[in-house]
Amino acid sequence: MTETATVQLRPSRASTPLRRVIKRMRRTVNIWFGSVILVVVVVLAVFAPIVSRYNPILVTPADRMKPPDAQHLFGTDDFGRDVFTRVIYGGRLSIEVGLISIAVASITGTLLGIIAGYYGGLADVLIMRLIDLMLAFPSILLALAIVAILGRSLPNVMLAVGIATIPVYTRIVRGSTLSAKQMDYVLSAHAIGCSSGRIMLRHILPNILAPIIVITTNGIAGAIVAGAALSFLGLGAQPPTPEWGIMLSDGRQFLRSASWITTFPGLAIMLTVLAINLLGDGLRDVLDPRLRI
Repeated sequence: MTETATVQLRPSRASTPLRRVIKRMRRTVNIWFGSVILVVVVVLAVFAPIVSRYNPILVTPADRMKPPDAQHLFGTDDFGRDVFTRVIYGGRLSIEVGLISIAVASITGTLLGIIAGYYGGLADVLIMRLIDLMLAFPSILLALAIVAILGRSLPNVMLAVGIATIPVYTRIVRGSTLSAKQMDYVLSAHAIGCSSGRIMLRHILPNILAPIIVITTNGIAGAIVAGAALSFLGLGAQPPTPEWGIMLSDGRQFLRSASWITTFPGLAIMLTVLAINLLGDGLRDVLDPRLRI
C-alpha cells in the first residue's frame, strides 16, 4: 500500500506547465502554418548568398526588365538586378527592423508599465500622461516625425518605430502589474522584506510574460510593415539597398509594363506578416487561460 501511494503521489512529467504549453502548441494549427512560412523566409534571408548567385545591387543593363523565367525566377528590375535575389536579401533588413524595433519598444514599454503599475501615485500619473500624449498621434505619424528629426536612415527607422510602439506595451504591462501586485505571492514577498526591484523582476514580471509575448509577436509584423512604409516614402533604407519598401517604391512606375517588380516584394511582405500574425494568434490561444476550452 505504501509503495502504491508513493507512486501515485509522484508528479507526472506530462503535467508540468511547460509540457502542457508545448502540448497545446503542437495541436494549434496557426502556430504550425505560421512557423513553417516564417522558417522558410528566415532561412532564405540568412542563406541568401548561397541561395542566389546574383549580386543584389549590381547593375546589369543587358538584363533589364526581363520577365520571370528559369534564369530569373522573379524577373529583373529596371536596372537589370535579379528581383528574387533582392527580395531574399531584403528579408534580412525587414526582419532586422522588426526585431530591433520591437526590442526597443518591449524593453522600454515593459519597464515603464511595471513601474507605473507597481508604484502608482506620481510615477503612474507622469508615465501615463506621457503615454497619452504619444497616443494622441497615430503611430506611423509619430514615427514619421521622429525620422524627420533624426534624419533618413534605417537605424533611425528602427528607433522611430520602436518609440512609436512603446505605448502599447506600457498600457498592457501596467494593467497586468496592477492585477499581479494584489496576488498573495507578491504580498508574501512584501511581508518577508523583499525589495521593490526584486519583487518586480522576480515575482511580477515572470507572471505577466504571457501577454507580453503575444503582443511582441504581433508587434514584429507591425514593425515590418511600418519599416517598409517609411522606406517606401524614402525615409528609411536608401537605394540601392535591397529593401522591400524601396523595391515597392522603385517598381510602382512600372506597374503596367513590369508588374513583377512590385508584386514579389509585396507578396514577401504579405507572407511574412501573415506568418507572424498566425504565430501570434496561436500563442495567444495557447497562453491566454480565458481562451482555453
